Amino acid sequence: MNRRETLAILGQLPLAAGMGVAAEGKAKETPSFWKSRLSDVEEAVGQVARGRVRVLARSPGNRPIHLVTYGEPLGRGKATANYNSACGGADPASYAPGKDGTQRPVVFLLGPVHGGEFEGVVGLVNLIRVAETGEDWRKRPWPELAANLARCRVLIVPSANPDGRARCPYDSYVGEALADSERVDMGTRPDGSSYHWPEVKRIHPMRGPAVGTLGAYFNDDGINLMHDEWFDPMAAETRAFFRLVREQAPDYIVSHHSHASAPSIEPTAYVPRAVKESIRQIGDRVQRRYAGSGLPNRNGPVPAEDGVNFPPPSFNLSSALHHACGGVSFVYECCTGTCTAPYPATTHDQILDLQLMFLDELFRYAVEHPVKFLA
Repeated sequence: MNRRETLAILGQLPLAAGMGVAAEGKAKETPSFWKSRLSDVEEAVGQVARGRVRVLARSPGNRPIHLVTYGEPLGRGKATANYNSACGGADPASYAPGKDGTQRPVVFLLGPVHGGEFEGVVGLVNLIRVAETGEDWRKRPWPELAANLARCRVLIVPSANPDGRARCPYDSYVGEALADSERVDMGTRPDGSSYHWPEVKRIHPMRGPAVGTLGAYFNDDGINLMHDEWFDPMAAETRAFFRLVREQAPDYIVSHHSHASAPSIEPTAYVPRAVKESIRQIGDRVQRRYAGSGLPNRNGPVPAEDGVNFPPPSFNLSSALHHACGGVSFVYECCTGTCTAPYPATTHDQILDLQLMFLDELFRYAVEHPVKFLA
């Protein structure tokens, strides 16, 4: 079973007022470094000293979506066109003239847009700790990661869907059954049966008589942020993400997700071949790092033409973000540690290692491969 067969995966925290949850669950005790709650995000952003913090947007449930930045904004030069028009003029530098191959890379790390896929929250809150102290919350040093992060302009949204996160009663799915995470993340029908992938995406927005309990996949308006209407966005969160990438012109964009399978970097549809090749290179590097550490792993995605088979792949958030700024945009899927066979039964420690090793390789790659828009 691949990512798309297990995209319905995880879960986590207290309920939003007046909203049901798809599964009974108690937050079991987790290690102190496992920072997956919205309160953990609030604590982390409150302790930022080396970076800057602002509220990027507020969710339909009036929850803050925090942005943490490190490194000064780049002097991009004066843009004379948006990215789309610049490409139409055969000169991407008309959008970002400062990208001459010598600039500091800009890396945008977008936390989970599916509220129950909270492993990315754990990784990004620990990354903020590394940026501030050089160590994760286990007091484990990451000197190369800290050094490469300091060589970049870094944009971090620790939790991109706080509404969904607040609706999820679990803090971790380590040792839990896959069916429980699916029920919480996807939600239920009025008859109590669980939604599953991909049928859960056939109703969007998820509202009205189709809803028994609203899954953590969605914000409080029933929007799956991975599949908003890009030409007329329904969600304030989506508008904020696009405004940010247009302004900051990130070179690398990662959307954090989770699934039961081995961790993977997923292909992005409808982007140039060069972007697909970069995604594969990053994926292969991460795979080698994981394999060398005895962790579950999967090779980077092989570049392929999109739409050869029907139905075609979706033009999802990662695809759309690329077309707003030209960045190498992709999904990183972490595993959840479910006890359901045949999926990898990873521990909390191993999941944090997976997160930080991925980020270590990403920043190393970004520093080694600054984007060049000039001819």
